[in-house]
Amino acid sequence: MIDFYTAATPNGRKVAIMLEELQIPYTTHQVNLKEQEQKKPEFLAMNPNGRIPVIVDRANGRDTAVFESAAILYYLAEQNGGRFFGKTLEEKTSVMQWMMFQMSAVGPMFGNLYYGHHSMHPPVPQFVERFDKESHRVVGVLELQLSKHPYLAGNAYTIADMVTYPWVAIFLKSYPHLFTETPAVHRWAEAISQRPAVQKAMS
Repeated sequence: MIDFYTAATPNGRKVAIMLEELQIPYTTHQVNLKEQEQKKPEFLAMNPNGRIPVIVDRANGRDTAVFESAAILYYLAEQNGGRFFGKTLEEKTSVMQWMMFQMSAVGPMFGNLYYGHHSMHPPVPQFVERFDKESHRVVGVLELQLSKHPYLAGNAYTIADMVTYPWVAIFLKSYPHLFTETPAVHRWAEAISQRPAVQKAMS
């Protein structure tokens, strides 16, 4: 059994998608971010960084805590025979490249754009302009890759798609101007949105 500590954020939904895709039993624990529950000692004992998501795998009489969304997906993939991760070194490397791209580019650029629009008081136009420009660039990278391949890491649906989709899905609705010339991204997002596990995780 897995205990899953999360909130309604793109990073939390990444892990929810993987758990649903694997169809393994888990219990969800909602963490109230506004109440700073992620900073309480009991949570910090699982993740010293004080961020969701976290899983605690209670299999085999051991409690294994894993934090950071990409690390959690890697852990779950390896634990389940490499599902959604690839078999060869080349396949796994491609998956890892695009996972790292999400962690280093998609999430930070989109997140800062959102912060500039909604949380920065007083507004700083130069900040918003910078991250709007960078978000456009990042979306262009996704478009280039997805114009050549059905999924981010190649021909197969993998954890690289799972970590990226929740961010893209939210920003397609909130910031459609980023995606006006990205037919491949739209095609990819629509295909993933039809997966039952994704629908359940995103609801």
